[in-house]
Amino acid sequence: MITPTANVDGVICPLAEAAIPVLDRGFLYGDSVYEVFRTYQGVPLFLEDHFERLENSARLIHMEISQDRVELLEEIRRTAVAANVTAQSDAYVRYQVTRGEGAVDLYPDPGLRTRYVIIAKALPGWKASFYERGMDMAIPQVRRNPVNALDPNIKGGNYLNNIMALTEARQSGADDCVILNREGFVTEAANSNVWFVIKGRLVTPGTGNLKGLTKKHVHRALKGAGIQSEEADVHANELLDVSECFVTSATREVMPCASLTLLGGERLEFPPGGGEVTRAAQAVFSAYVKDYIEQHADEALV
Repeated sequence: MITPTANVDGVICPLAEAAIPVLDRGFLYGDSVYEVFRTYQGVPLFLEDHFERLENSARLIHMEISQDRVELLEEIRRTAVAANVTAQSDAYVRYQVTRGEGAVDLYPDPGLRTRYVIIAKALPGWKASFYERGMDMAIPQVRRNPVNALDPNIKGGNYLNNIMALTEARQSGADDCVILNREGFVTEAANSNVWFVIKGRLVTPGTGNLKGLTKKHVHRALKGAGIQSEEADVHANELLDVSECFVTSATREVMPCASLTLLGGERLEFPPGGGEVTRAAQAVFSAYVKDYIEQHADEALV
């Protein structure tokens, strides 16, 4: 059984006992970047992609990471071993890099050394109904931050925009949200990419959202199976024509949506457990992941 475990700058302890200094900028300002991956048979999924995205997030916020990939990967491995991750247990691994500890001042001292925090625990258990039936989604009044205010490709520690949108959706009775930008175009769900079947086209918004790694590989898997998918702007006005909807993320994989409540209160209903396209995406991606794990067995953490 996996034991929830944390690693803070090389100090490994039970997750509940982990601590960081109160002057850490990640705590004070959300001044941090992070990645989450899951393992299959001890193998991290899309590990190289995750490191590339972490480094890109750091560049976008002008953060120079003090630890290189070799050090971070070694500490991830140490944490996984301490957490009793095995080839028989699927794990959730989050590694976060903060700007470090400094003065209570918005401007970061260029000489700060970044701090890393690694969490290893059992994979989250989503409700079975989310796959058997699907999630209920809702569009909140809260809009996505403009791209020129906070680039969505910064996978960082400041999630207030998403938290507010998700909270509004949950308070309305939904499971998750579909967030619009101020021009009325769909961006993403609270922490996953959203896909639609619109008049026979499988489409996911291409701008205003995080470049999801699961999304990237679902596209590749679909292409390999001869199924067309595309990234394009999707305006709220087009949602009345949606016949299927699903979300993708590292821990959800391909998760169907059962309904979507629009801003005007209209509720769209989708096939329980996903329609033909959603189920095809699930099957194709599952086979793609199986092949990936077989080809990357040498990257196993334990």
